[in-house]
Amino acid sequence: MELDLFVRYGPALLSGFAVTILCWLVGSFGGLVLGFAIACLYRWGAAPFRWLISTYVEVIRGTPFMIQLFILYYGGPYIGLVLSPIQAGILSFVVYGSPYFSEIFRGGFNAVPTGQIEAARCVGLSEARILRRIILPQMLVPITAPLTNFFIILTKETAILSVVTVPELLYETQTMAAETFTFVEPFLVLSLFYWLMVIGTSWIGGRVEARVTRHLKRAN
Repeated sequence: MELDLFVRYGPALLSGFAVTILCWLVGSFGGLVLGFAIACLYRWGAAPFRWLISTYVEVIRGTPFMIQLFILYYGGPYIGLVLSPIQAGILSFVVYGSPYFSEIFRGGFNAVPTGQIEAARCVGLSEARILRRIILPQMLVPITAPLTNFFIILTKETAILSVVTVPELLYETQTMAAETFTFVEPFLVLSLFYWLMVIGTSWIGGRVEARVTRHLKRAN
């Protein structure tokens, strides 16, 4: 393939990569925050809240991401929710990711010994201080690897956003392939971009994991 084609379509590919990064980061961290809130409500909320949360988690985890995206983008206007493709992509990531993140956080909560929590309550610590001073520092160790893994999964889910015309990386690559009648080289470049995202995420996750587990290494 001629190099000038990549020079011509380079700005569009980089623009698509930027949109991919935007949707992935904002949507993933939005899902992370919402997932943490869901896990907290499930742990400390009243029984009706736990029932609603369980229903939400099972419905979202039991349906494909593409269907959720279609319903949000094309069905939203029926209830007055009109979103641009990028807005729909980000919001769909928040909705899709939050149940998985909540389950990771819930597993982290359960990993903290109950005896420590009961001892903290006995000395008069509030639930907020127990969460901040006892639960969070200890749960970071078992949840860092699963969080990193799910962030990696979400990097590749961004490709689905092209079906609602989000101008992300796959959308721009398909446009390039259709206009130039070349398919192998553009998609090899596409794979390279995703590989860089995965490698970067893995490296950051590894650094975070090394930081939160360094006290374990010193103990050994």
